[in-house]
Amino acid sequence: VQLQASGGGLVQAGGSLRLSCAASGRTLSNYLMGWFRQAPGKEREFVAAIRRSGGSTYYLDSVRGRFTISRDNAENTVTLQMNSLKAEDTAVYYCAGGVVDDVRNPAEYNDWGQGTLVTVSS
Repeated sequence: VQLQASGGGLVQAGGSLRLSCAASGRTLSNYLMGWFRQAPGKEREFVAAIRRSGGSTYYLDSVRGRFTISRDNAENTVTLQMNSLKAEDTAVYYCAGGVVDDVRNPAEYNDWGQGTLVTVSS
């Protein structure tokens, strides 16, 4: 499946952004979907994931309560709503999908989007 992430940009600390991931080529409903991020000089980091049905979600501790992952299988999209953004959230954000057991392990995801840059100014 081809994934296209969008919605990144520059925002002040405390602000919000909404990232979207659109899929083509195959339905997303067969995949667990996740968001990862990579800041300059750092390794790729798990942010959030959502099961195929949307019934279970998972978050990095530092974003829980501020970020919300959701999916619309009919529209073949996954969304990451990011509120109360902090400077440390600055990174390139990637959406990913796959048949995954360990949702926090990027190696288990088969398909990746190209990334969208989020910059939070303090």
